[in-house]
Amino acid sequence: MLWNCKPQARAFRYVGHKDVVTSVQFSPLGNLLASASRDRTIRLWIPDKRGKSSEFKAHTAPVRSIDFSADGQFLATASEDKSIKVWNMYRQRFLYSLYRHTHWVRCAKFSPDGRLIVSCSEDKTIKIWDTTNKQCVNNFSDSVGFANFVGFNPTGTCIASAGSDHTVKIWDIRVNKLLQHYQVHSGGVNCVSFHPSGNYLITASSDGTLKILDLLEGRLIYTLQGHTGPVFTVSFSKGGDLFSSGGADAQINPKLEVIDLQTSSPPVMDILSFDSTTTTDTTVRTLADKGEEINSYFLNPSLLSSECSPTTSKKKTEDTSDFPSESQRSIPLAVTDALEHIMEQLSVLTQTVSILEQRLTLTEDKLKDCLENQHRLFNAIQQKS
Repeated sequence: MLWNCKPQARAFRYVGHKDVVTSVQFSPLGNLLASASRDRTIRLWIPDKRGKSSEFKAHTAPVRSIDFSADGQFLATASEDKSIKVWNMYRQRFLYSLYRHTHWVRCAKFSPDGRLIVSCSEDKTIKIWDTTNKQCVNNFSDSVGFANFVGFNPTGTCIASAGSDHTVKIWDIRVNKLLQHYQVHSGGVNCVSFHPSGNYLITASSDGTLKILDLLEGRLIYTLQGHTGPVFTVSFSKGGDLFSSGGADAQINPKLEVIDLQTSSPPVMDILSFDSTTTTDTTVRTLADKGEEINSYFLNPSLLSSECSPTTSKKKTEDTSDFPSESQRSIPLAVTDALEHIMEQLSVLTQTVSILEQRLTLTEDKLKDCLENQHRLFNAIQQKS
């Protein structure tokens, strides 16, 4: 759901995923919205009233996390299939996979310069990846719990992890050293967010609280209570003046003023996407007043066709061209069955390729180990002779 809180609360609900949505993120320019789901897919949406979307399939298990690179050219996705996959946004295609984790990958984030990716897994490790050579260049392990979330600080020199063991840890990746270790929550920590200055960190926990840490002084400075259940996500605004949080109590908490969305009943516009692996038109069903105009904030002239420019959209709020014609709706049953069969076959092929890719990676690792052992043996023989 896409929320517009000013001048009054309104919501746009994008429907297309077939299971729980686990992660959403705007592209750096705000012209695209990416979503991940337990239905094993990633979708790219144009956040307007037409809501065109592209569906990406490559993971063989639920997708837990998505993240755009700072330049918006790439997207990293983390999945329960133990892999991280990187996608090219310009061509909208899959690029490569990163395999080394031995359990579900919960989160993957780009560094500010896009050269590195940090990931965390239920195998109790945090790994740093080089996006140029696609290799794991660093590894942090924990004997107690695993990290639910991990992210870079604004300068890209440190990472913060949110632990299932109730801890928050700050690592300096330049010297591979644990800098700070906080035990301020009584429940698992689900998310962290750096202030743009890099001097503060806000944390969200299953104990129902948010806490703000002063990283310069290494201490807790605020405990914020407003949610009535576990808090799953939190994020500072780009300017750092505001932050928002979301939890299991069905509330969004911006600026520390809790808005109960269950009782305030903001107007909602449903945007229903056709199931497709390519960008398709959508059907729009308005629950609010049909005469309301869509805020220009949600329109993206660079991505919309000429007939859907901001000016034309305002003039055609009730235009029937927003809805599919009768001929578009009446697709022959035989064609539908054939398309579904093709989609099933493509899904099988995608899974097969992913498995083969994983096996190839394991084979390469074994070959590398064999070569290293052979080299050591050769050096030992030379030294003896």
